Amino acid sequence: MNIFSKIGATIVIFALASYSVAIITEQKKRLVTRVVLRFLLTGVILDVIATTFMIIGSSHGPFTLHGLLGYSSLTGMLIDTFLIRRFSRRNSPETMVPKPLHVYSLCAYLWWNAAFITGLLLVVLR
Repeated sequence: MNIFSKIGATIVIFALASYSVAIITEQKKRLVTRVVLRFLLTGVILDVIATTFMIIGSSHGPFTLHGLLGYSSLTGMLIDTFLIRRFSRRNSPETMVPKPLHVYSLCAYLWWNAAFITGLLLVVLR
């Protein structure tokens, strides 16, 4: 694994931690708190940086099966961040997250974890 891929792999672990704090907090409280907003945005930023490093470090180019899985999961988290942020701007902090958004956040997070795990397996099995 080259240096760019190693940097990307390290950063994506921090993205996982950040996403986990955000989504688990939202799932437990069903509220969009400052913690949720900050960690979700931090996760997206870290994920974009990690993805960029992994693309630069890839010897297979940007369009692989894992790459497409990763791009789709990043897109899912970008959409979730947009929806959560829009919800928080339109509602008071005490307003419960509606069920469709609550479910979407969990599905996007699980999809992102599937991409993370497949990347991890690709590294371990090489």
